[in-house]
Amino acid sequence: MPPTDATAGTGPVPVHPGCSDPADTAGTGDTSSFEDGEDTLELRLPDEFAAHFAGGTADVESGGRGTEQGRAGASAVRFGRAEARRAEAKDDLLDHVSIWGPTLTSVGPFQLVPARVEHDLPLIHRWMNDPTVTAYWELAGPQSRTESHLRAQLDGDGRSLPCLGLLDGTPMSYWEIYRADLDPLARHYPARPHDTGIHLLIGCTADRGRGLGSALLRAVADLILDRRPACARVVAEPDLCNTPSVSAFLSAGFRFAAEVDLPGKRAALMIRDRVLRGLM
Repeated sequence: MPPTDATAGTGPVPVHPGCSDPADTAGTGDTSSFEDGEDTLELRLPDEFAAHFAGGTADVESGGRGTEQGRAGASAVRFGRAEARRAEAKDDLLDHVSIWGPTLTSVGPFQLVPARVEHDLPLIHRWMNDPTVTAYWELAGPQSRTESHLRAQLDGDGRSLPCLGLLDGTPMSYWEIYRADLDPLARHYPARPHDTGIHLLIGCTADRGRGLGSALLRAVADLILDRRPACARVVAEPDLCNTPSVSAFLSAGFRFAAEVDLPGKRAALMIRDRVLRGLM
């Protein structure tokens, strides 16, 4: 099962995506320690999700920039209009990540670009086979394993979108932006409509350990809140044992909400609230 972790300081910055896999159907975790338990989500598909199906086609730093990243960067620049339109139609449950555009961060201009299997798979596969990453993402092995993970999202219902993170135009991170309220994760915490989740992996070793993860987590969380008006909270669920990851989220303006039992791990539920974004 793939994982859930982001790190900023000394470790890798993988954010374990284990619970965004629709196959994860384990029972409810302990939510007794939640501060905001009164907001427990009624677990039914919202109207927009039903309409999505009814319509049928509704549709952490720099360095280590290798040739493969360069090719992927050029690929992102060549993201064609037709493909962009298809991606836009597919990710409407996330308010069209594909057209969010770049944002200026404390470490340079950054942009999320939807992953394209035919161009980006070799790079993402190499990152997933990094020994420091495999313990959290559990996607090491043949390229076909990474490909299946990507296609399950790209060919799915649009509730999760895999992306490359481009810093100064260079691919250096892998992200999954997903609807936490429509994810199996919602069974394990008091989800609210339009809660949006983040999974993050910093690709190269040279890009880790200098605070980049915190800077990008803050930037992407704020980007989500800016581009998704209905979203009041950005959530993440790093492994509770991954102290650098939890620290990265705290530095990025997230608050620790609770410990939750998820399939395969004890997680720290991290939340960045719209109403508190100016204070944290």
